[in-house]
Amino acid sequence: MELSIGEMALIAVAIVVLFGPDKLPQIARDLGAGVRKMRGAVEDIKTEIMKETDNPVSEIKREIEKVKDAAKDFNPMKDIEKDVLTEPASTTQEPPKPKPADDETYEGPVSR
Repeated sequence: MELSIGEMALIAVAIVVLFGPDKLPQIARDLGAGVRKMRGAVEDIKTEIMKETDNPVSEIKREIEKVKDAAKDFNPMKDIEKDVLTEPASTTQEPPKPKPADDETYEGPVSR
């Protein structure tokens, strides 16, 4: 809201005419005190809002850091290499069984 100098002067004259020059200092003090209370209340509300919104954000950040730390230690290739190196090599391997379609001796299920 923008007020020009003329509009502010008109408002000042209206206040002086309505309340008189005697009460003008008291009105200014009361108005100032009201503005200070309003600013304090607004600042308290801002602080409460920031506390409420900061808590979940900081918790999420901590969880993200935990996941990052766990991901640094995770190496799936290490487990695979360990399994390959520790698995005993079998010297005798069974020949693969032929598929029923390739096996001429396969009789299949018998229906009765």
